[in-house]
Amino acid sequence: MVAIAKDASEDPRFALFHNLPEDRYHAFLSVPVISKGEIIGVINVQHKKPHYHSDGEIALLTTIGHQVGSAIENARLYEEMKRKAMQIDTLSRMSTMIASNRYLEEILNLIVTMTAGMMNSKICSIMLLDEPKGELKIVATQSLSEEYRQKANVKIGESVSGRVVKERRPITVLDVTGDPHFRFPELAKKEGLFSLLSVPMMIKDRVIGVINSYTSKEHHFTPEEINILQTVANQAAVAIENTTLVQQSSAMQEALETRKAVERAKGILMKQGKISEEESFRLIQRQSMNTRKTMREIAEAIILASEIKKG
Repeated sequence: MVAIAKDASEDPRFALFHNLPEDRYHAFLSVPVISKGEIIGVINVQHKKPHYHSDGEIALLTTIGHQVGSAIENARLYEEMKRKAMQIDTLSRMSTMIASNRYLEEILNLIVTMTAGMMNSKICSIMLLDEPKGELKIVATQSLSEEYRQKANVKIGESVSGRVVKERRPITVLDVTGDPHFRFPELAKKEGLFSLLSVPMMIKDRVIGVINSYTSKEHHFTPEEINILQTVANQAAVAIENTTLVQQSSAMQEALETRKAVERAKGILMKQGKISEEESFRLIQRQSMNTRKTMREIAEAIILASEIKKG
């Protein structure tokens, strides 16, 4: 608490600010605003004439300072609870969506849209790694900017996203327009991008891509925000891995069914035409190429024709 009865501007603790009227006040009373034992601000009362502050005035303003501190803390707690509730709800909806039968492209687009809202992102994007080429390519973003969507691929170790893949850890950049490692500063200026958080998408110890979250103004990402985005990245990685496994399983099933049909068709041709197994296979293969149909379709047609003939 500071109480000055007169000539406040002459006190050595007084700071003069030009174009402000504080130096025309004589008396000055200032008490701290305290929240959870820490000073988060002050309340100032000024008088144009000399004034000796009574114990009652000081006690009253001190009480008000404590009440204001409690009110601010409650408001902050409320906003924090709302934010956490939104995060939990978003992560829950993502989990439900990933477990659904949606197409991968739809899932990834929904993930970036929900993540942008949760992180208050100007732009959120998912970049997947093309391992043979060693490049990251944007596959989903909620941004409407065609220039951002079509920006060049990034090599492993290049720019911020490429470093995330190489180092297998989250990286934050306070100002991408001035960061020497960021590859697209002019595009960032044009799109109004400022701070960046980029986290790896990992399956076990393998990085399959990154999620990027850009802000429109300077922002220091907290450990909690980094953990939240990493959780989203992990969920996205699971969605991609599950879809890939389903596709591989479907491909294997298709290959197995094709092989069974072709083997059966070869047997029919060998018996009907009295030809070798190799000749029957070449016959099916040649018919497939001539008609531009799959070998399974040709084999099934042979089987059907044989069954009709028997009937």
